[in-house]
Amino acid sequence: MAELNEIEAVAAGASEGRASAVKLRDGGVVSLVLDVAGLEPLARDRLEIAVKGALLKLEGVSKVQVAMTAERRPPRLIVVGSGKGGVGKSTFSANLAVALHRAGRKVGLVDADIYGPSQPRLFDCEDVKPTARDQKLVPVPNDYGVPILSMGHLVQPGQAIAWRGPMAGNALGQLIDAHWGDVTDIIVDLPPGTGDVQLSMLQKHKPAGAVIVSTPQDLALMDAVRAISLFEQGSVPIIGLIENMAGYVCPHCGELSDPFGIGGAEAAAKSMNLPFLGRVPLDMAIRKSSDAGVPPASGEGLIADAFGSIAARISTWIDNRFGKAG
Repeated sequence: MAELNEIEAVAAGASEGRASAVKLRDGGVVSLVLDVAGLEPLARDRLEIAVKGALLKLEGVSKVQVAMTAERRPPRLIVVGSGKGGVGKSTFSANLAVALHRAGRKVGLVDADIYGPSQPRLFDCEDVKPTARDQKLVPVPNDYGVPILSMGHLVQPGQAIAWRGPMAGNALGQLIDAHWGDVTDIIVDLPPGTGDVQLSMLQKHKPAGAVIVSTPQDLALMDAVRAISLFEQGSVPIIGLIENMAGYVCPHCGELSDPFGIGGAEAAAKSMNLPFLGRVPLDMAIRKSSDAGVPPASGEGLIADAFGSIAARISTWIDNRFGKAG
């Protein structure tokens, strides 16, 4: 009998990413919702036939029930977590979003680090306040094609946010349930750890996948494993691991050193049978560009290439799981 995750993958591929709410019922009955927004009646019929045909080929599937809707689908959420602070997760999230945009995806970015937002600085838009329409926020544009929302846009710079868990969860909901327009994928920069914001994300917003960022040393990897465990408990697929700050080239003598080690995240990914998505070096150019509000992924060179290759692997994962449409 086919498993639900296999059925979801087949439905996503056959529907070009338009299938949602896939369920497997007793007797091998599969039900799902097809988003047919923008399709002519003939195209709708062909899509339904294609999905039913693909699913009925699976072992144990006896019947396929399809409901159609023309409502706009909410964007997919790709969360970036780390398990601990100080591993460069926010910088990676910003550059991943930029690299995905440069690859042709319609990407937004949510800074879910409610207590320590940093994305406004990374995109040089700290002084911009989001507007609202129909009681929903409108994301802040920038020069890099990635609309973003952050608590850093809603409070004064340097102001402490002393909120308990439920208030943080409500704030996260407002950032996600915004007017994202034609955005299809939202990168969510999670705070470090496995606390209230992560639990709210899992319970209320159901991410499509998670990317785990770690530095190579054992201490960071221990916390990364905890983050992986949390997402797995919430049935969120792990897209793969990133090794950040992996190697440092001295700008004066050119000598390569590994202050945090190298290869630890790749080895951990292999031991857990998870994809290794790539590594980003420890480079002064990343720090300088980030402090100046210019994501290095927006430029050219080895650093931009590193983010670009990782973005390509994540983009392929999204397309394979949900189809290439949108």
